[in-house]
Amino acid sequence: MSSELYDIEVQRLKGGSTTLGEYAGKVLLIVNTASACGLTPHYAGLEKLYKDYAARGLVVLGFPCNQFGAQEPGSAAEITAFCEKNYGVSFPMFAKVEVNGDDAHPLFKYLKQHAKGVLGTEAIKWNFTKFLVDREGLAVERFAPTTEPADMVKDIEALL
Repeated sequence: MSSELYDIEVQRLKGGSTTLGEYAGKVLLIVNTASACGLTPHYAGLEKLYKDYAARGLVVLGFPCNQFGAQEPGSAAEITAFCEKNYGVSFPMFAKVEVNGDDAHPLFKYLKQHAKGVLGTEAIKWNFTKFLVDREGLAVERFAPTTEPADMVKDIEALL
């Protein structure tokens, strides 16, 4: 398992840092999130996936992003409180990142390069774009923001 994905450093929402190597050997569902978006209820479905499949090796990783309609303006503490209070989020959440542009986080640069969007595009179109990563750390699928978490079960199960 020598995927370059595992070398990428990420900052935890509640403080501290790690690399994605912490999740080596797991199936990852990496999502750029927002608390004030029409798709915010996807948090509930993402939490259900995490609870249903964590024992089999799925980890959902949430990365708040304020690049789309300024729909994630809060501080780390505000984002944490919102996610826990409203959706019972227990999956790992990370510090706010940018996913597009010159300041895009290295994780999202990697994901966009390895799991392209419609017609080969790289740019992330909106909040709740979802990337599925296999146990070897390879980005294998990109799902549209509007794809309901429950609609990804077949793809997730195939990797578990």
